[in-house]
Parts: sequence; C-alpha cells; structure tokens
Amino acid sequence: MTTPKKIDPTRIKSFIRRQGHATAGQKQALESHWDKYCLSPQANFDSERAFGRLAPLIVEIGFGNGDSLAAMAEANPDLNYLGIEVHRPGVGHLMMLLEQRGINNVRIYHYDAIEILEQKIADHSLAGMHLFFPDPWQKRRHHKRRIVRPSFVELLNKKLLTGGYFHAATDWEHYAHDMLGILSAGTGLHNTSASNDFCERPSYRPLTKFENRGLGLGHGVWDLIFRKV
Repeated sequence: MTTPKKIDPTRIKSFIRRQGHATAGQKQALESHWDKYCLSPQANFDSERAFGRLAPLIVEIGFGNGDSLAAMAEANPDLNYLGIEVHRPGVGHLMMLLEQRGINNVRIYHYDAIEILEQKIADHSLAGMHLFFPDPWQKRRHHKRRIVRPSFVELLNKKLLTGGYFHAATDWEHYAHDMLGILSAGTGLHNTSASNDFCERPSYRPLTKFENRGLGLGHGVWDLIFRKV
C-alpha cells in the first residue's frame, strides 16, 4: 500500500487563479504595455534596473484591479511600488491607470506572490509590504490557505528592512483577529497600535469605493500595521 504524500502547508496556494474576462481596454493595455510594466518571473529582480533609479521599495500582494496601488504610487512619487497579482484583467486595469495618469514608479509581477518574495526579492530590502483585503477563506477547512500564517511572518522578517513595516487590512473580523494573533506571536515585529491591536486607516491607504460602500452599510474594516524592530 502506498503511503499518501504529505502536503506541506507552507506551499498551499492562498489563491485560486481566476482569469475572468478582460475588457477591451484591459486587453489593449495587456498587449501594448506589458513589456513596460511587467517583469519576468524567470529573470532576476534588480530594483535599480527595473525602475531606473534607487528608491525605497514597497510591495503590494494581490492588488486586485490596481485602483489603490495606482493612487498610492501617484501620491508618493519618491517611492517605488512592486505589485504582485495573479488576476490578469486586474493587471490590465492597473496598466491602463498607469498609462492614463503617467505614473512611472510601479512595476508588476503576474505571478504567485510567495514565490516572487522567496526567490526574487533580496533579503532585508523592503521598506514596506501591503496586503489589502486578501481572500479570507472563511470556511474553517480553508483557513490553511490564508496567506498570513507563521511561515509568512518568518518571510516578513527576512525580507523587510529594519524599520520596515507590514500593513494588512480586511473587512472580515475573524480574519483580522486571526492575523493579529499570528503576527503578535511571531518574533521581530512590533505592533504599532497604541492599544496593541488594530490601527486607524492611515492616510496613505486609499478608501476604495467598495470599502466606502461597506462602511456606509455599517461593515467594519480592520487595519494592522507591524514594524520590524
């Protein structure tokens, strides 16, 4: 009898690749601007070469349609932003925004974020990492797919500069408390909340239309900001 192969929980995907249907504008952006903004996951990552300059680097995991990432990059031209997203139409939408607004400080990986972080990003090189409204995997049997787990905290400590920060936001209260417990239990990261739990939304994180709609309906949003000490 063959012994079943054990699944390494650190390699479980925290996403399902859903390609969806791209709009005509998104398709045009994907065809016309891919080489300008998208980086090859097979090539080595060199921040100075990718952006044409050296500047503090912020990574956003799972930027969705890119509205928030584009807004942050436009408001902070002195920072470099690296967005990682598996949803191809979202990549196209972000490239549309970058072209329309003339934003030059964003580069994109259309790939698995954990693999990019592990294999392409130099240790102790990130000024910040953002994880805004990740899939909560609300069913208990799917909690193992949540991206914030002990192995992810180890990765944060490895990739962030001293003084660098990790900022997560979610509208799922259970996931917020789950992340708080995992981040607090890890070593090397300090909760910046004065009450040692959640933070007010900082001004640099844009309020999305979906979040604003939810707040109008009385839904909560929880922000966590931990800094590497």
